[in-house]
Amino acid sequence: MEASAGGKAIALGLLPPYRLGVASDPAWMGVFARHADESGFESLLAVEHVVVPVGHSSRYPYSDTGRMPLPDDCDLPDPLDLLAWLAARTERIRLGTGILVLPEHHPLALAKRCATIDRLSGGRFFLGVGVGWNREEVAALGIDPNERGTRTDEAIDALRVIWRDDTPEFAGQHFNFAPVHSHPKPAQARIPILVGGHAPAAARRAGERGDGFFPLGLAGDLLDERWAQVQQAAIAVGRNPASVSLTLGGVLGDDTAIARAAERGAERVVLSLRTDDLNAARHAMDAAVAYRDTL
Repeated sequence: MEASAGGKAIALGLLPPYRLGVASDPAWMGVFARHADESGFESLLAVEHVVVPVGHSSRYPYSDTGRMPLPDDCDLPDPLDLLAWLAARTERIRLGTGILVLPEHHPLALAKRCATIDRLSGGRFFLGVGVGWNREEVAALGIDPNERGTRTDEAIDALRVIWRDDTPEFAGQHFNFAPVHSHPKPAQARIPILVGGHAPAAARRAGERGDGFFPLGLAGDLLDERWAQVQQAAIAVGRNPASVSLTLGGVLGDDTAIARAAERGAERVVLSLRTDDLNAARHAMDAAVAYRDTL
């Protein structure tokens, strides 16, 4: 069995155990990140909720209960600040968001923050984005939840322009700016943007605009259907569908998640850690890398 398309070993990403309240513990996170860096993991990812509104009624789409698995008062540090902090404590591992709620951000401010992390980390940053499932969270920031999709599409386009052009300018429905200077530029020629989500709109967005697709909560025939939609959307706008990579998810310690992702030709599988015992975490990381290397 090949580890991924073309025989390249599938990359292992890692999410810290947010539900256990350690993501803002500098001692814990420092040890965790350094071991991930040294053991052969490809990436560390950070999640985002700016706020969790009290009594929100929005249904979490990736759970049978409709409730997100994290406590509403869980420590959720800003993902970009966290990744900048981790960049200073690691050497090789890539740093990404999984997922940042893009419609909550203005692209000029976001582009500067992402480019700064990318430059200071030596080109190790990637941006995973989604529209966000919690409508009350988006509304709390003064943004119409019904505009999440169009704001996300436009923000991706604006980010590309800001990172690429010497004096970027943009005219859209939600974001408009005359020619500006925005420096530093990223270290990478193109910061990868992964589009997360489970709906047909997310697949369309990934095919049209993304460097990768991170289909959350999908498996089996529905995953195949969405991945086909990504390919079709890419072709429809004249893109090479092979330019859009696939990232899947799983739980650290479940080797079948790695095997399934490899069989599907995924570039990366992001594994969620479910323990705050650092010795157990280090053992599980080492075991995952060892298993991946047998594929």
